[in-house]
Amino acid sequence: MLTQQRHEIILKLLREKGSITVTEVKDLLDTSESTVRRDITALDREGKLEKVFGGAVELKERVTAYEYSVAEKMGLKLEEKDRIARYAAGLIQDEDFVYIDAGTTTGDMLKFLKLTRAVFVTNAVVHAQTLAGRGFKVLLVGGELKSTTEAVIGNQAMNTLRGYHFTKGFFGTNGLTKKSGCTTPDANEAAVKAAAMEQCRECYVLCDSSKFDNISSVTFADFYRSTVITDKIPAGYEDCANIIEVQKEQK
Repeated sequence: MLTQQRHEIILKLLREKGSITVTEVKDLLDTSESTVRRDITALDREGKLEKVFGGAVELKERVTAYEYSVAEKMGLKLEEKDRIARYAAGLIQDEDFVYIDAGTTTGDMLKFLKLTRAVFVTNAVVHAQTLAGRGFKVLLVGGELKSTTEAVIGNQAMNTLRGYHFTKGFFGTNGLTKKSGCTTPDANEAAVKAAAMEQCRECYVLCDSSKFDNISSVTFADFYRSTVITDKIPAGYEDCANIIEVQKEQK
């Protein structure tokens, strides 16, 4: 059995029971205790469970102020991001006036865009360059450039956004829970996201399943404010009508 398959089984069992022991996982997977301990340690490091003596317990809401750089994010969840981004790009129609938030998953959308007369606005320099390079009409929001996320932030950016009226907006998030909503580590970036969302007729949050039950420092939107596009609906969110799960294509 592949490592990824074992990890998925361990996490599924943990969601069902709330806690697991090394012995019961060993028996279930028909593998050695040392393999199970390595799997639990790896999942603990990834922030997907909490390792305890003799096993693990379910990790519900994880609170963190840490923010990955764009370079770090680029290597995470590549297949899942592609599925989400492809679906999101397909929602854009010819007459749309579209806001695209800074972020790696929103940036991933751009390669899936078909030729369209839609007009794009973004607060990400790299997104603007990519869109312009592909021949789309794009407006870049002005303001202060944040180096880690390559996003334009600040009062100038927010004042500009308040003058626009978007048909659709696509946003990234660092964390997502029903109670805390969409969260991000930086207050200035959260303010720009919130300002842009206020001007959107339809809002979409592009969020791979690892972001659920994470809480970052600042909330920029209520959980039910947007339609969430994800690769997999986690346990506890099955009843949420505002979540779209993008299935893996069958080969």
